[in-house]
Amino acid sequence: MQPLIVIGAGPVGLAVAKALGEAGLDYVQVEATDHVGGNWAHGVYTTAHIISSKKTTEYADFPMPAHYPDFPSASQMRAYFESYADHFGLRERIRFETEVVAVHPVGPEARDGWDLTFGDGTTERFRGVLVCNGHHWARSFPAWAEPLIGTPALMHSKDFVEPAQLAEKRVLVVGGGNSGSDLISEAARVATRADWSLRRGYWFMPKTFFGIPSIELIQPWLPVPAQRLIVKTLLKIVVGDYARYGLPHPEHRLFDAHPTVSTEVFHYLKHGRIHPRPDVRTAEAHKGGGLRITFSDGAVSDYDLVVCATGFDVSFPFLPEGMVPVRGKVAELWAGMLRPEWRHLWVIGTTQPRYGLGGLVRPGAQLIARWCHLQDELEVPLGAVVKDLGLPPPKSHLMDPHMILRMIAVAQHLTPLIRWRARRLRATPPAPTTVAPTATRGSTPRSAAS
Repeated sequence: MQPLIVIGAGPVGLAVAKALGEAGLDYVQVEATDHVGGNWAHGVYTTAHIISSKKTTEYADFPMPAHYPDFPSASQMRAYFESYADHFGLRERIRFETEVVAVHPVGPEARDGWDLTFGDGTTERFRGVLVCNGHHWARSFPAWAEPLIGTPALMHSKDFVEPAQLAEKRVLVVGGGNSGSDLISEAARVATRADWSLRRGYWFMPKTFFGIPSIELIQPWLPVPAQRLIVKTLLKIVVGDYARYGLPHPEHRLFDAHPTVSTEVFHYLKHGRIHPRPDVRTAEAHKGGGLRITFSDGAVSDYDLVVCATGFDVSFPFLPEGMVPVRGKVAELWAGMLRPEWRHLWVIGTTQPRYGLGGLVRPGAQLIARWCHLQDELEVPLGAVVKDLGLPPPKSHLMDPHMILRMIAVAQHLTPLIRWRARRLRATPPAPTTVAPTATRGSTPRSAAS
């Protein structure tokens, strides 16, 4: 029997590979870079620290070292994932510096497997494909910035490596997410001016409440409305009115979008080192070498460097176009990882829990391993059965961790029902499935990231 293949050796890919091996499934793992850890190894700046706590981020079966702080650094996170791979003997099955450039199904519903083409031009066939290429690598730019991509005065937060890039410059950071908060705080320390463009209001939370990581105060067993009430009450006590910091008030409910976790922005706003600005209307290259920005309030300012901390797109450049539809930031995947048209195509880790993935990734990976065995038994795609059972794709890329755990717990007991429904579906001939031309070599797929 042909092996399975795991694409990506980031935090999710490593956990999935471990679960496959424990379940006795033959697999190969490929990683485009020369190291494990995904985004923490190759995609974050040197001064980065996690925003979720050590306790909520560590693997359930591999605690982080006791000497690690509540918010480990990028280098500590990289060492942690390397230790995980070494401790469980995962490296021996990883092919490093192996880029996947094309994945193509063989036969109707991929009944005869999947052909993968690698960066060196070779092709191999596998029984199934588990995509763990992460969602923090395909840069997303606002429309006004797209004509300026490639100019020295514009960069994406993904390309920020160290504070020296901002030193002695007039800097505008665009975006109020976690990367935007980190970068504007770095600019506040070293830039001659640090302006912060916010398109809308965000929910900003300090990293700790009363010395405890704020994430750990949000008990997952509490209903979301109760979590909302507790955190909003704490924010009123500890932070106060956002308007006193010059920040717009959010128009959405807390937890309807990912909150921004940062203590530093409040410090630098009150010290006059960060200057909030509204949304950008237009941008043009300035004859002095920088960019001239016109804001939505009509104000105009010149900057030496504009950093777009505007997030990432969900992308699978090695899959045929349209094989996994993406609506906005959400991949259309039943049970969050399956398509109804294909056997053994698993796309994992496209959603994001509201806080650390530590408590989710281990049980999720074990479920995937069980379902890989189950798919081998079934004559129809498992995704078709899951769809028939009425388990819809997620509506948002932001997921409640407690809800995910409940779904995993329920799914573990669905095997008899899945087998029964699969027998019913088997009697119905599958609709013809067409596949767009295989993706050509372009964007380099990255390993999964937290």
